Amino acid sequence: IPFHHKGRRLPEILSSEEVARLIQAADSLRERSLLELVYGCGLRLTEALHLEVADIDSSRMMLHVHRGKGAKDRFVPLPKTTLAILRTHWKTHRNPRLLFPAWGRDSRSASSADTPMAISSVQGAFRAAKRQAAIAKRGVSIHTLRHSYATHLLEAGVNLRVIQQNLGHSSLETTM
Repeated sequence: IPFHHKGRRLPEILSSEEVARLIQAADSLRERSLLELVYGCGLRLTEALHLEVADIDSSRMMLHVHRGKGAKDRFVPLPKTTLAILRTHWKTHRNPRLLFPAWGRDSRSASSADTPMAISSVQGAFRAAKRQAAIAKRGVSIHTLRHSYATHLLEAGVNLRVIQQNLGHSSLETTM
């Protein structure tokens, strides 16, 4: 008996205004900077959480993404606004290695943490920001910021191959 395949739905996309509202609605600088990074560079959540200070090349305005899906590395353009908020955020913890260290219960151990913040706490913060920003679209998650990034680049006339490289896709069909 053949399996019944559900049709694939296109992912939900946020407008530029909705993205800006969502980022501004985040409770803390740490959460705002993480959301700004995910959207500004089109990263997956785990890629953003595992970024290290050494991965930022501010002279070339590039971000070195390690351990991407399929264990692939790539370089992604780093917007000036994203770099600025990352620098401001880093000054709050000054961890020598991690950009988004786990804070611990006392909120003081971030400077010496050797693990990134938990995915579940980021997802909870995203849901709270989504509620605060009054975004009622269903199916919106942190990954929606990545889809929105790609769509906004495409709408701005960026070549599809460049978007494919930025996202780390091996197949152009995946990007499309």
